[in-house]
Amino acid sequence: QVQLVESGGGLVQAGGSLRLSCDASGRTFNIYRMGWFRQAPGKEREFVAAIRTGGGSTYYADAVKGRFTISRDNAKNTVYLQMNSLKPEDTAVYYCAAELDYSPRHFSPLEYDAWGQGNQVTVSS
Repeated sequence: QVQLVESGGGLVQAGGSLRLSCDASGRTFNIYRMGWFRQAPGKEREFVAAIRTGGGSTYYADAVKGRFTISRDNAKNTVYLQMNSLKPEDTAVYYCAAELDYSPRHFSPLEYDAWGQGNQVTVSS
C-alpha cells in the first residue's frame, strides 16, 4: 500500500505563489507516476499535473501550463507542485495521487490508486 500526505496549502492573493508537497510512504517502489488534481466546490475533480517517477516526464493541464511546475525528489519520496501567478479560479482543494500501473490516461483520476487527504488553496482577488 502507498500512503500520501500533503502539505503547503493556504490563502494567497492573486499573482502570488504557493508550493504544495506530497510525501509518499509504504510501497513507494511500486509508484509509476504521481499526479496532482484539484476540486472546486460544485465541480468535478480535474487533472492539474503529473510526473513519472522514473525518467521524470511531466504533464500539465492547459489551464496551469507555464504557471505551475511539478517536480520530484525520489530520495525523499516527495513530489512538489510549485504554483506561480495564481488566479482566483485556481481556488480548490488540491489532492496528490499515485498511479501504480502505466496508463495512457494520466489525466483521469480513475487511473490513480492512492490519494492524499486534500489541501485547501484559496486565491483572493
